[in-house]
Amino acid sequence: MIGLYVIAGLTLIPLVSSAFVFKERYASVVSSSLTLLLALLLRFNLPFINSEFYVTNFSWYFIVMVTSIYLLSTIYSLFYFNFKNKIEERNYFYFMNMFAASMLFTLTVNNLGLMWVGLEATTVSSVLLVTIEGTPSALEAGWRYLILVSSGVTFAFISIILFYYGLHNLTLSSILYPHYSPLFTLASAVALIGFGTKAGVFPVNTWLPDAHSEAPAPVSALFSGVLLPVAVYILHDVFIIAPLPELYSWLAVVSILIASIMISSQRYYKRMFAYSTIENMNLAILGIATGSETGILILLFTHAFAKAGAFYSSGVILKSIGSKEINEYGLLGNPIMAASLLLSSLGVTGAPPFGNFIGEFIILTSTIKAGLIAQFVVVIISLAIAFISINYHVSRIIFKEGEKLNEDKGLSTIALISSLIPLSIGVALVIL
Repeated sequence: MIGLYVIAGLTLIPLVSSAFVFKERYASVVSSSLTLLLALLLRFNLPFINSEFYVTNFSWYFIVMVTSIYLLSTIYSLFYFNFKNKIEERNYFYFMNMFAASMLFTLTVNNLGLMWVGLEATTVSSVLLVTIEGTPSALEAGWRYLILVSSGVTFAFISIILFYYGLHNLTLSSILYPHYSPLFTLASAVALIGFGTKAGVFPVNTWLPDAHSEAPAPVSALFSGVLLPVAVYILHDVFIIAPLPELYSWLAVVSILIASIMISSQRYYKRMFAYSTIENMNLAILGIATGSETGILILLFTHAFAKAGAFYSSGVILKSIGSKEINEYGLLGNPIMAASLLLSSLGVTGAPPFGNFIGEFIILTSTIKAGLIAQFVVVIISLAIAFISINYHVSRIIFKEGEKLNEDKGLSTIALISSLIPLSIGVALVIL
């Protein structure tokens, strides 16, 4: 019974906090702190499976991931924004709470159809967060995001219909085992395109660099750090129901290759980190195809904090310098800002001993064991391109003597903390 209240609270608390319309920012901090606390308490009540909720040891890590970045982004937002009026501030925190509640609902509900509903609900709130600053480029990016993702979610809905037609049931606890027939093959393939739109799968990922580059830094952190992993989690469940290892692995590999090529030619650091997210999410999908659940968890969990740190650092640079372009700014005179950006870039590119490296290593090992040698070779080359490109561009930003900037220490500290978590996890895993 305790587990039931805890899981229900994960979704309800962010929604209830939005009722405090005159103290929205403080209610949001309390809400995000409570949801993280509830997520940690949930660990002692796992697995929890009933007719309404389905939470396992695997999904618990995603819940902790979401609640952690929700808390960090909420605190970061307090320092980042200078809202024009109370209405704008209230709307921002209201949509952020709704965004978090939608993701947590998706991760805990015991029904594949309702998971689709939860993921669709994230679109409503997140598109309004992308356009919150009201600039022409943000409005254009939000429009593209809405059109492309809504189209993709329509395909996802078709896959849900196909699964229901074949199973006559969408309760996860009842259907989560392999099914083999042409109908399920079609449903799984359509789901890969549909849910893959949110997960960053090629060719339905073109919205991602636009939305991530124009969204405010704390929103970009939520997008890259946890929204896309939630979509990957749904694909993980779909793959269990109807496994298609060849299709999933090759589409993931092609997505990784194209993302790495795009990274090398970027002019803007936020777009560069957005393409890096595509690379990491598809590496996780490759892990789905090869059955590497441990690798998926380590990769996505550490990536969430590393990529959040990268976007938090990007927000500090944007506020201090006023430009999104990759240029020789020279951040050595600003050690906290430089350290957070460097650590986050090393984290997202999988440099040892960061946890991302360990997750990538496990997934690549499972790829060899599965006999997917061609996929392995392409991924290794792609990861090398991405690693060199991102760290080269970041070094251009950092390693030059520059003037002391008007840096917000609060923002830089949050970015540094987020960037240090993947390193700490990696070191802990190596020691253990």
